[in-house]
Amino acid sequence: MKQKNISRWLILTLPLLAAAYLFYPTYEYYQLDGERNALKSDSAALDEWDRTNEEAYEKAKAGRLKLGLDLRGGMYVTLEVDVLKLIEESALKEAVDDDFLRIVEETRKQTDNTDLDVLDTFLANMKKQNKQLIQYFTVSNQLDVNEEAVETKLRKDVDDAIEQALQVIKQRINKFDVSEAQIEKVGSRRIQLELPDVKDETEIRKLLQTTARLEFKRVLNGPRLIAIAQNLDNALKGIVAPVADTAVADTTKADTVKADSAATAKRDSTSVAKADSAKADSAKPADTAKKDPYAGLSDEERARRIRADFPFTWMLSGMYAANEQAQGQQFSLSGADLKAFPESGLYSFYVGAREVSRLLALLDRPDVRRAIPADVSIVVDANPSGAKDAPESEKFYSVYLLAAEPELTGDVITEAYPTFDPTNNAPVVHMQMDAVGSERWAQITGANVGKRIAIVLDDRVHSAPNVIQKIPNGSSQITGSGSAEEANLLAVVLKAGALKAPVKIIEERVVGPSLGEDSIRRGITSSIISFVIVILFMLAYYAVGGAFADIALMVNVILVVAALIAFGGTLTLPGIAGIILATAMAVDANILIFERIREELAAGRTLRSAVDLGFAKAWSAILDSNLTNMLSGLVLIFLGTGPVKGFAVTLIIGVLMTLFTAVVMTRTMFELAISAGATSINLGQKKA
Repeated sequence: MKQKNISRWLILTLPLLAAAYLFYPTYEYYQLDGERNALKSDSAALDEWDRTNEEAYEKAKAGRLKLGLDLRGGMYVTLEVDVLKLIEESALKEAVDDDFLRIVEETRKQTDNTDLDVLDTFLANMKKQNKQLIQYFTVSNQLDVNEEAVETKLRKDVDDAIEQALQVIKQRINKFDVSEAQIEKVGSRRIQLELPDVKDETEIRKLLQTTARLEFKRVLNGPRLIAIAQNLDNALKGIVAPVADTAVADTTKADTVKADSAATAKRDSTSVAKADSAKADSAKPADTAKKDPYAGLSDEERARRIRADFPFTWMLSGMYAANEQAQGQQFSLSGADLKAFPESGLYSFYVGAREVSRLLALLDRPDVRRAIPADVSIVVDANPSGAKDAPESEKFYSVYLLAAEPELTGDVITEAYPTFDPTNNAPVVHMQMDAVGSERWAQITGANVGKRIAIVLDDRVHSAPNVIQKIPNGSSQITGSGSAEEANLLAVVLKAGALKAPVKIIEERVVGPSLGEDSIRRGITSSIISFVIVILFMLAYYAVGGAFADIALMVNVILVVAALIAFGGTLTLPGIAGIILATAMAVDANILIFERIREELAAGRTLRSAVDLGFAKAWSAILDSNLTNMLSGLVLIFLGTGPVKGFAVTLIIGVLMTLFTAVVMTRTMFELAISAGATSINLGQKKA
């Protein structure tokens, strides 16, 4: 009997201990966030706090209960890609006639403010008017052009336009540092954004509607980036120092770009290990490492001192090789002796994935921008190197020193598509330029043979191929994509200059922080009122049994919210409504059980027998009612969006927790009372 009681107490306490474990990051986050907000007026103290508490703060932030846009405040935006404009711009200018323009106008009338597929509607209108696609469109990479080929190209262009818009928006929002932004494609041509905690709505609108900027810039090899980075250390510490004007030797090798079918392999990023950013003594090319000034310090104090002494370069690490055949040497930029770095050789620079947002934030600061020479810019890769499923600590981004002025802009690109090299079946990207672009591209590639040209979209590098020969006709092939997916993404990026599909805001809602706070207050108030009414009713009507039900009810609410945290869900106003409804269902289950027990007691059963029969006979009705609610919730999840889906998620979690708390936990409390010697429990039944 004692062993059974231990098991019963474990049934009651273990779920609460698990819930406490899940709730702790939320408590810790708000404690740390309060400390951090109190230091925002003191930048030095804030930097020191970040260095000490950053890891704990980020971990608590990731594990906390997330609040939805309606509770936190922020922006809800729906964007629409103007697919019809893309179709119109894709048509041959000399072929466009009044019939084509009428079809376009008719399609716009039919699809505006609807969810109709624009391309399907356009194609249907073309057939209705007995018009063929080949009258107005062509396919540049295909000699035998037919209706099917044109339709396939248009569909690919539309998909690419939407994907390109998604990539650009994600990149911009991430740069703006909007925490926990949700960006997803909705329907055939719309993109939906939820941006919590946005403080500057005007800046976000400008950010979303600015045309993507695609540029080709020279990559500057050599130690000059080291000198500039060290000068930024001084600038951030308030020390004015001139930037060392080291010579630039552009001789790096990486991805390649050449005429048509030529190809070479991409740089092997797996051979490059990230240097320890907290390393003080640098492994320099000339092997002139200094004595470690931080010797004897603890790891924590060592890292703190290095961050304070080198506020910019502590995030960066480098790799040097004398030539392509030589083995690379890692080195730290912090405190490195510039005289030890030769002008020739191959230099690569990296920043860890955990530090990239901090690095970008620093590069956006006016004082940092002023300290960078006007003829160059420091730009970071758009995507990290390393395996997709690798932890953040093992991922890193390449950092480039680029010429400030672009050699060419993306508006000269007429076509870009992924394909495979027939010689080795490796994924490649084919790029075609117009006449003006081809002439300029020939000059650029001719002057930069053996050097790298970075493909930059919105100030992030998407590829930095090496030029291996002059390209006279504007038809280039970029190799080095690790997979077909990477090649497709690069083609989408290149089409940022080729695709003419504007993105416009069609819906926008701003939820102010005060409204969010009011929503939280009202939601909590309504929840408390409903709980109090239910608790008082159960106590008044079912006495001790009601007290058991009330305990199970409170545990039910705790477990629902804990489960939401465990699954990484977001609590919204509709979610609060789902929790309230789930509590009503939990009480309903207990009412069914108690009424059955009362019937058995009235028939002369013992307490043990009445409890056993009461739970057994009520189970089928409880299961049926809860399964019905769960099926309704599943339908809402699959067919609903936004608030409806949030309501359904919490409803389903509530149903599952109800089956546990109202049946298992309540019965466990009855069993504990009976094992303690109780022969009767007041369920509010009339006395005989």
